[in-house]
Amino acid sequence: MERDQIRRAWDEIARTYAERRNPDGSDAALIEDLLADCPPEPMVIDIGCGDGARTLANLPAGSVGVDLSRAGLQLAADTVPSAALVQADMASLPVAENTADAMTAYHAVFHVPRSDHPTVYREFARVLKPGGRLLMTLPTGRFETVRNGWMGGTMFFSTPGRKRTLEQLAEAGFEIVDTRTVTDPLGTDSEFVFADNTGG
Repeated sequence: MERDQIRRAWDEIARTYAERRNPDGSDAALIEDLLADCPPEPMVIDIGCGDGARTLANLPAGSVGVDLSRAGLQLAADTVPSAALVQADMASLPVAENTADAMTAYHAVFHVPRSDHPTVYREFARVLKPGGRLLMTLPTGRFETVRNGWMGGTMFFSTPGRKRTLEQLAEAGFEIVDTRTVTDPLGTDSEFVFADNTGG
């Protein structure tokens, strides 16, 4: 799927996705550990924020939510009125370099074509300050597919696999700190990675 097709797909299912996601779960608790290693009053960017209930709502006031979907951001504006919201492609973030102390990307990167993942991770590294921390979902397998009927619509999924994802993060300048498997919003288990931007 092309970027515009992916954006339209998210616009169509944004409300259904928000209604079906459980706002609780152990993956949300990872944010506490992320923030514990941040400076006071950190600047945090949430990539693929959607309606904001799962991740952005648990971040400090004034955090930035980025999403490709206008419909998702409209929901987030109601859910997290204190957040700054930006409609953008994660492969080309309209954010200055060395801006963020931390960044979250929950269930987000695998909706971008896997050929573009290295560009996405370089963007994350560019926007994060040296030493800034990324908290991101890791893929469980290697695939590229369109799922019809997903959340009542159609959605694109693409990943080079866990091992290659970790390699791409390292190539973009990230040092892997930890990985954890926790419960995701739809009641299954997902693995997450904490990675620090080495600035190099």
